[in-house]
Amino acid sequence: MKAISYRAYGSPDVLEYGERPMPKLGPDSVLVKVRAASVNPVDWKVLGGYLDPVLDAVFPVVPGWDVAGVVERAGAAVTEFAPGDEVVGYVREDFVSRGTFAEYVAAPVRTLARKPAGTSFEEAAGLPLAGLTAYQALNRSLKVRAGEKVLVHAAAGGVGSLAVQIARAQGAEVVGTAGEHNHAYVRSLGATPVTYGEGLAERVRAVAPDGVDAVLDLVGGEALQVSPQLLAEGGRLASVADGAVTGLGGDYVFVRPDAADLAALGGLVERGELKVEVAAVYPLERVADAFRESMGGHTRGKIAIKVA
Repeated sequence: MKAISYRAYGSPDVLEYGERPMPKLGPDSVLVKVRAASVNPVDWKVLGGYLDPVLDAVFPVVPGWDVAGVVERAGAAVTEFAPGDEVVGYVREDFVSRGTFAEYVAAPVRTLARKPAGTSFEEAAGLPLAGLTAYQALNRSLKVRAGEKVLVHAAAGGVGSLAVQIARAQGAEVVGTAGEHNHAYVRSLGATPVTYGEGLAERVRAVAPDGVDAVLDLVGGEALQVSPQLLAEGGRLASVADGAVTGLGGDYVFVRPDAADLAALGGLVERGELKVEVAAVYPLERVADAFRESMGGHTRGKIAIKVA
């Protein structure tokens, strides 16, 4: 099969496009014919070796954790899916080697859900990691409730744009930080936009004078550091970008595969309450270029990889 792989950590320049062996199919997995995948910042961070202290790499590594495709074959113990089923997945294992930037991937059923009806494969591929990150942070860590006010840092990005919509679907009022060129987009998602950078705290207080009930930080650094002073009494803080959040009394969130959560996200999509914005689509052989665009840090929505 055709796939992207790398033999050692490095920059996108070390990525290779070529033949790789077909993945073996374990009893609890299904063989997915990949139609689309998507790029997340963690992909190029893994490539750079930043996660080596916590995840073993079995080289050569096929990168990628997001997938949307069609079940080709089911493992011996699988009853949840059958050949021909359209699925989406956050296919993360406890090591990196057998990723989704390939024509086929063997995906454990615990990482999969049915593809939301009415979505393209490129849109569906952008849902798993970013959507689960937002969903788990809002529901498990921040426990956002209807009627509360939520601040989302980087509201126009891949995770942020989904977090805004999920919080709105749960009945929350949302304020989202973004560059001025993305304010109209953030407003279209249902949030009140404020410009990030110097003076952020004052701008947030102007639209939320009594503070916010919860802050979801997707940036880290200065944005995270000013966040505690923006909370109302009893407010909660979580970050997926900066472990320093624990020193500020908040939670650090690392997304995990969860079939039930992924199915819940699919339900939001099917009800029209959640939409994945696809910023760009690259063919499989140009994953390196897709990584470089993601590394620029200014992508609105998700970068998809079209495989078939």
